[in-house]
Amino acid sequence: MLTTFLIALGVVSTMLLYAMPGFILIKTKIVKKDQISAFAKLLMYVCSPCLVFNSLTRNEFSVSLVKEMLIGFVFIFLAFLLGLLAFRFIFKRKSNDVKYRIYNLATTLANCAFMGVPVLEALFPDYPQAIAFSAMASMALNILGWSVASYIISQDKKYISVKKILLNPAVIALFVAIPFFVFKIQIPDLINNMIVLLAKMSTPLCMLIMGMRLACVSPKKVFLVPAQYLIVAIKQIIFPLVSFLILLLLPLDERMKASIYILMACPVASVVLSFSEMIGEGQEQASSLVLLGTLLSAITIPVMTLLI
Repeated sequence: MLTTFLIALGVVSTMLLYAMPGFILIKTKIVKKDQISAFAKLLMYVCSPCLVFNSLTRNEFSVSLVKEMLIGFVFIFLAFLLGLLAFRFIFKRKSNDVKYRIYNLATTLANCAFMGVPVLEALFPDYPQAIAFSAMASMALNILGWSVASYIISQDKKYISVKKILLNPAVIALFVAIPFFVFKIQIPDLINNMIVLLAKMSTPLCMLIMGMRLACVSPKKVFLVPAQYLIVAIKQIIFPLVSFLILLLLPLDERMKASIYILMACPVASVVLSFSEMIGEGQEQASSLVLLGTLLSAITIPVMTLLI
């Protein structure tokens, strides 16, 4: 138990260190504030799809693995969807205030790709299937992000469309990866190495962007808003604990349960900020919550791993 705690603490602390260069780049004005969006687009349209592709194709195809992946996808998708709908109802009377619409997303959506993959790799080095579950979580996150979550932020029904659900970078990457995974198609080493390297860039790039955002936000707006601590506590403690209790009742492999639980315990999703920026509403609240959640994950993730 202590070993698990220390491994998680080491991994998350290392990831947080990646934010420091981004913070310094903004403070020294080497990178301008309005240039951060270019890094975010690189992450969303290049590194993230490569991470999804690599997470799936690095596993050996088997019927049992596909079955577990589908179960994992359904569980994570329903958990995210029900969480979004539940807090949509709770914040219904205040939905005219974009702050509460961002709170709605932040209470549920988890940074299960950029934060989840390194933690799972460290905790379960002999269980590569865990990374496949992160691909399923990323798919669920992106499907909901490009549809329901975007609708919640904008209150515009145009975001609820099949086109936006299917034609987004992460889902396209998954569809491209499926034939390689199922038919065990060998990817040329040169291309495979490129995909793996871009996938590994995801977490450092995500944290660099976090550091840049931290340099642009007033510390008061990040650390001195009590409501934000409550939102982070719901997302990073209560939500995963509820998921854990439900998982205990399901007849699934114990390592599979643990992997999904860790994904649920990841901090407030960075896509909350990405989509708020894309839509042009709630950026300040989104950046504050993502930053606060990510910083506090150095405490919450190691503590939550004690249950496994």
